[in-house]
Amino acid sequence: MKRIIAIGGGELRERATLKIDEYIADLAKARAGERRANALFIPTASHDFMPYYNTFHKVYTGIFNIKTDVALTVFKEPDLEKLRAKIEKADVIYVGGGDTVFMIEEWKKSGLLGLIQEAYEQGVIIAGLSAGAICWFSDIYTDSLKTDDGAQYAMFQGLSWIKGVISPHYGERMLDFDKIVCYNYDRAWGIEDCSALVIENGEVVGSLSSGGSAWLLERKDGELKKTKIPEIE
Repeated sequence: MKRIIAIGGGELRERATLKIDEYIADLAKARAGERRANALFIPTASHDFMPYYNTFHKVYTGIFNIKTDVALTVFKEPDLEKLRAKIEKADVIYVGGGDTVFMIEEWKKSGLLGLIQEAYEQGVIIAGLSAGAICWFSDIYTDSLKTDDGAQYAMFQGLSWIKGVISPHYGERMLDFDKIVCYNYDRAWGIEDCSALVIENGEVVGSLSSGGSAWLLERKDGELKKTKIPEIE
């Protein structure tokens, strides 16, 4: 089973996504079996901001008793063998938020992308928030681009592991994203802060909520229809 838990946003340090984090932790523990579960945090999008990892550690170790580690590539030459060893121990890889475009380019440059993809294909759970949620999709709505017309947000080509169009922080970006979808796409996903899509083998199978909702947007006869994604019990 290949799984991605895509979280639209929310402050980890404020425990805003705790119900979603509990679901991720339970998946990691189920995968680990009798041994202690391991979580690898990847903060590339925040330029390897270590306080972000410290917060992750406090939540996943302090609350869920999962051992954590961090994969750093930004400020030093990456050692791919050490990174591979960290990934091989991981039951879940959690990708933090930040600059989506920088993150994807850095992963390709450092070689980390190939290691993450290999782990995903082997059944390691992938989770991520904001940048870490949308990067897997083919078309992503991001504020990480500098556009010629000065627009704050723009569409960007993601990694295309999951076919589809997506926006994080959908509650804040709804009006603009809805227009883009209505004029350019037949189908898209919008994930609010404190909500997540659960994706299994490339297909969305439900949502998770820590207060927010996830939406399917479909254009039919020139109008945009929105359907709330049912929550997984």
